[in-house]
Amino acid sequence: MTNPLLAGLKVIDVSRLLPGPFCTLYLAQLGAEVIKIEEPNGGDYTRALSAELFALVNRNKRSLTLDLRRPQGVALLHRLVADADVIIESFRPGVMDRLGCGYETLKAINPRLVYAALTGYGQSGPYRDRAGHDMNYCAYAGALEQNGNAHGPALANTQLADLAGGALTCAIGILAAVHGARASGHGCFVDSAMLDGTLALQVAALATLRSTGRTQPPGHDMLTGALPNYSLYECADGKWFALGALEPKFWAAFCAAAGQPELGGRLPAPGAETAAARAATAALFRTRTRDAWERLLAPADACASGLYTLEEALANEQVRARGLVEEIDGKPAITQPLRFRDAQPASSVPSPSLGADTRALLAALGIDDDGHAALKAAGIC
Repeated sequence: MTNPLLAGLKVIDVSRLLPGPFCTLYLAQLGAEVIKIEEPNGGDYTRALSAELFALVNRNKRSLTLDLRRPQGVALLHRLVADADVIIESFRPGVMDRLGCGYETLKAINPRLVYAALTGYGQSGPYRDRAGHDMNYCAYAGALEQNGNAHGPALANTQLADLAGGALTCAIGILAAVHGARASGHGCFVDSAMLDGTLALQVAALATLRSTGRTQPPGHDMLTGALPNYSLYECADGKWFALGALEPKFWAAFCAAAGQPELGGRLPAPGAETAAARAATAALFRTRTRDAWERLLAPADACASGLYTLEEALANEQVRARGLVEEIDGKPAITQPLRFRDAQPASSVPSPSLGADTRALLAALGIDDDGHAALKAAGIC
């Protein structure tokens, strides 16, 4: 028998927008049953903000409409939680308590329940009630200040705090808590803050702080462009190349492949020699197009690669060989990025329409069509 991964894990997802749904997307892709709770009138805000974003992060889930502002909706959530393993929410601290769905209330119903609260600033501290988005958490964590070059900080289109500091960090916390609950019979509260998780990712800048007593300005640290052998260079066609020849052997391999073996004896020293090496390397890259450099350096084992657009990345031979791209409703999506042997992740299912599974899920609770119709007419489901 193959490893079932998360098959049999039941997750109630009360989160919205990006971080929480991305967290439960990973759980769903690994086999968990994810029931997405949405308001009857409009559902998750992302449906209106970006239908395609919603479609990407809510695959492999079931949609149940439930108005948690009504006592009947809360009672139904309590019944769902009774045999669930996990509930995840992304409201500001205290909201679920006021709705009658807080940790202590749900824990009394199901002592094995893992309750995950994925918020911007966590359940404690002076910022706990503040609003925020990805850039705010990155700003407070010191990540945004470092994410740039000599011209200043820059915004990235990969949401570091939402996805890595938030969603993936929370997923690790959930799985650890589920493991503990299965061993002990007792669930727990997972307090996952996007600021906290993003701060924990700042290992490179923190290493500089520890070694020199201060961080370096954007573009001046070892991994942000201070070194000519680890930097970005414009090519003859205006496209860009990433030279990651950080170790001496990779720098030597690059120099030899580029026809400049005399440069590969040692790495440039800080100061004027570094500036001279950067200028020489920049001039060298302007002699060929990006794709010509790719063909030249690919076999050189020099940690060098062209900068690709997302369209190019989706068509890349390595990405295709790993089976990372799939078609959902005729449009590209990324498959579950982990690869397993002797285990089978869940196959992809498109995101659900609003309330698509309400009738079936209520039937599992013993509510027939008449009861469902009455709840719907009252605006509860």
